[in-house]
Amino acid sequence: EVQKHSVHTLVFRSLKRTHDMFVADNAKPIPLDEESHKVKMAVKLRTEYGSVLHMPTLKENLREKGGPNTGDPYGHKQYSGNQGQELEYMITGTHPYPPGPGVALTADTKVQRMPSESAAQSLAVALPASQSRLDANRTAAGVGDVYRHAGISERSQPPGMSVAMVEAGGNKNSALMAKKAPTMPKPQWHPPWKLYRVISGHLGWVRCIAVEPGNQWFVTGSADRTIKIWDLASGKLKLSLTGHISTVRGVIVSARSPYLFSCGEDKQVKCWDLEYNKVIRHYHGHLSAVYGLDLHPTIDVLVTCSRDSTARIWDVRTKASVHTLSGHTNAVATVKCQAAEPQIITGSHDTTIRLWDLVAGKTRVTLTNHKKSVRAVVLHPRHYTFASGSPDNIKQWKFPDGNFIQNLSGHNAIINTLAVNSDGVLVSGADNGTMHLWDWRTGYNFQRVHAAVQPGSLDSESGIFACVFDQSESRLLTAEADKTIKVYKEDDTATEETHPVSWKPEIIKRKRF
Repeated sequence: EVQKHSVHTLVFRSLKRTHDMFVADNAKPIPLDEESHKVKMAVKLRTEYGSVLHMPTLKENLREKGGPNTGDPYGHKQYSGNQGQELEYMITGTHPYPPGPGVALTADTKVQRMPSESAAQSLAVALPASQSRLDANRTAAGVGDVYRHAGISERSQPPGMSVAMVEAGGNKNSALMAKKAPTMPKPQWHPPWKLYRVISGHLGWVRCIAVEPGNQWFVTGSADRTIKIWDLASGKLKLSLTGHISTVRGVIVSARSPYLFSCGEDKQVKCWDLEYNKVIRHYHGHLSAVYGLDLHPTIDVLVTCSRDSTARIWDVRTKASVHTLSGHTNAVATVKCQAAEPQIITGSHDTTIRLWDLVAGKTRVTLTNHKKSVRAVVLHPRHYTFASGSPDNIKQWKFPDGNFIQNLSGHNAIINTLAVNSDGVLVSGADNGTMHLWDWRTGYNFQRVHAAVQPGSLDSESGIFACVFDQSESRLLTAEADKTIKVYKEDDTATEETHPVSWKPEIIKRKRF
């Protein structure tokens, strides 16, 4: 009885049989058609060497080969005008044979329309040694070379190779030169970072973190609905602020006034006066959880982003909503401000990044390169560039138009946060608790960290929600899912000898998407 198979199985087997049948012929060159090759070579000779085809060849060399047409594999016709009569020819071209201008040719010399290979070689043989050397130096490729290399396909050279004419001291030599593929430049050496303090005190996930401009203390917001202020030097708790009724998702300290701003999943945006430790302003308008906020560095403007797919610009003093930045089609996860144009950058779960015109309240550029949610954006403190983090890649961009620079691949996780310092150390923190440190310029990943969770926590509570450098950029603080804040510093004992860069100048695979 014949066993019945599904159509899918039968098609697959047919494909496999076809593959097995033709696999031996894979990459075989197409057989050369003699007739078409002759036509091709005749056309090539006429177009490329038409100006020198009137040059004479020695008949003696042809006689040895057994007649004028024997050495000519393409059977080109010769002039019949010089048969039965002796004619004198004046050489007017630049060819060095005969030795002087106006020298009459002998009776043994015939003019051939298309000299054969042997005839072309005989020209060099007939010249004096010094003259033929000069000729060889002066002429890169003769007609003989064309015949000799006829039929060798240009595509048969390995990829990345090109025939280059190297000229030095008047000599031209045909040499195979490998085109160098672009390689990653050697990255700057950075000392490794090591964990030196774990601060606990929150009763829920630590979702956000910010360092105050004076570098004396830092502030964290948590899923326990509190905001805590900690001493940066000692790690001791200084103050707890309560008022949010859901997870605190963003905090930032103003450099222009003694204010702290916070936002949360309760749709609230609050302004705290740190002289009285009280809320003095509320900013009402978002229709859903507020995921992030940033202050403009030069004007009294606050920007917030929300799950309602918008970002809002607020006047700090009047609490008025100046603009609602709409355009994203999913939750806006991160927002950043800068003094230069574009002044506002947002990253969203709709996979796009938008650069906004603050004055008009409209999108300047939309970057659609990411394939997954963009949860983190960071601006370089010195360069006019920024980076965005997504599970597919970390990408670097140029302002003002968002021109793509490069991908930083390898952190295969949901990237929640990015931070960069002036030395060009980029830090990416992920949902699985891993932290990668990169050289900003080259995109080289020089360190990977996965700190242990706090005793008593589950391994699944390993996650980094936010990270930030302090103002001196000598400390790195991370806000984590095990309810702790971890503080890292550079290893002072490390040198380039003890921790060499394990870097190879590998070929860069730069993908736009």
